[in-house]
Amino acid sequence: MLTDQQCKNAKADGKDLKLADAQGLHLYVTKSGYKSWRLKYRFGGKERRIVFGAYPEISLKQARELKDDARRDLREGRDPGDEYKRRSARRTTAPDESTAFKVMALRWHELQKPLWKPVHFNDVLLSLEREVFPVIGHIPIGDIRAPQIRELLQAVQAKGAIESAHRLRQRISAIFRYAIAHDLAESDPASAISDALQPVVKGKQPALLKLKACKGFIRAFEQEPGHPQTKLASRLLALTAARPGTVHMAELDEFEDLDGESPIWRIPAQKMKLSRAKSEREEFEFIVPLSRQAVETIKVSAEFAGNRKYLFPSARHSHRPMTENTLNVAYRRLPLFAGRHVPHGWRSSFSTIMNERAVDLDRPADRAIIDLMLAHQREGVEATYNRAAYMVRRRELAQEWADLLMDGMQPAAVLIDIKRRVR
Repeated sequence: MLTDQQCKNAKADGKDLKLADAQGLHLYVTKSGYKSWRLKYRFGGKERRIVFGAYPEISLKQARELKDDARRDLREGRDPGDEYKRRSARRTTAPDESTAFKVMALRWHELQKPLWKPVHFNDVLLSLEREVFPVIGHIPIGDIRAPQIRELLQAVQAKGAIESAHRLRQRISAIFRYAIAHDLAESDPASAISDALQPVVKGKQPALLKLKACKGFIRAFEQEPGHPQTKLASRLLALTAARPGTVHMAELDEFEDLDGESPIWRIPAQKMKLSRAKSEREEFEFIVPLSRQAVETIKVSAEFAGNRKYLFPSARHSHRPMTENTLNVAYRRLPLFAGRHVPHGWRSSFSTIMNERAVDLDRPADRAIIDLMLAHQREGVEATYNRAAYMVRRRELAQEWADLLMDGMQPAAVLIDIKRRVR
């Protein structure tokens, strides 16, 4: 293979000279002294050639990168010469930053605004900013290849976020389709990557369904090393049996009357699992009556969060909420319970244990109220989340669940060093 010094010293003696590097790449030196990089290859049974440009304007390293791109095109069944011309044309007709993946992604994302609920709209952007833009956001979208996307998604998957990796692949694929429609990309390299990812196991979420096991999980989780707010978020999730998404996105101003007799968590309709049409109507907001232990957890978390918008801000970006995978990953790392319980499992834990108590204590009316506390809507029934329905009994059941779950547990304040506030 050539060295840069050889390229600098190369001279033609009476006739044109070709200095071979590797895999068809060579430096062509004319009798007049002009030097250019060229690549010889075969496509469709015919020998073909690409002229990359002059040396030293194109360095040896750059020439090898162009050669690698061409050979990748060849492996994927495309004519490297045609692909090189297209890429060159895009570079000359528009600055690189206007065709960068991030620019295309933001344009695609904005188009979805009328179709998506605000919470989902924000979640999608956060996932792209966190996992995708730092890796390929700056690259012209037409220059991105399947191996780059595969490595990006496998890095997400390695964190234990298998479903997130698949969702990101779908979003990246949609962005490429948008770029193809605007003649800024030739193909969608993300389309076939799903086969290189671990499959998502469908079925019920793993959950602990006995009170003793639930208490054992909480005790073990809170004793493990970890960020205090992750432990507090986990405790609030267990106490309220809310959906994990509403917990990690909880905002401080959603909690009311924390020092009064009837503390509540007023979850906006757009954060509930509703159709977009319903999510835009105020009557579909959901109210969670808070137990004493939930109020304690919220107050300690708010003390730590300071004046930030979210109750559980991201450890990296304090103006953003905790990521959706924070609890998933933390639960998966717990040795005795890995694979046996997930954040969403607290809803099954609450439902199973409290319904069994309703039977044992001959309280049949509680079963419908427990379902209401989980914000379930029965199939075939056009119902609303009645904000005040059975609120007295819901509060009693919430307190009963909290007393059962927290019996013998340390106070929430112990989970965090209050003096170590993040401002």
